Amino acid sequence: MGFILWGLSELIRLYILLIVVWCLLTWFPGAIQSSLGQFITKLVSPYLSFFDRFVPALGGVSFAPIIAIIVLYVVQYGIQGLAYFLGV
Repeated sequence: MGFILWGLSELIRLYILLIVVWCLLTWFPGAIQSSLGQFITKLVSPYLSFFDRFVPALGGVSFAPIIAIIVLYVVQYGIQGLAYFLGV
């Protein structure tokens, strides 16, 4: 059980990293159109589009990725708390 919770926590950490990389790619012209940019966009876009509906952009800057990362951190801490509670 501990390995599953650890693996899930690591997958969340990796997904957070993908969101950060996607945000950095959006700052550089043409980077998001590269094959790496398109691959990361396919992975990250469905999750971020959920937050785009609720978090308005201010001055052309979207804060949805920040809220999405905060939610993932909360889920990750919940998983770690569950592991601690189960004594793993």
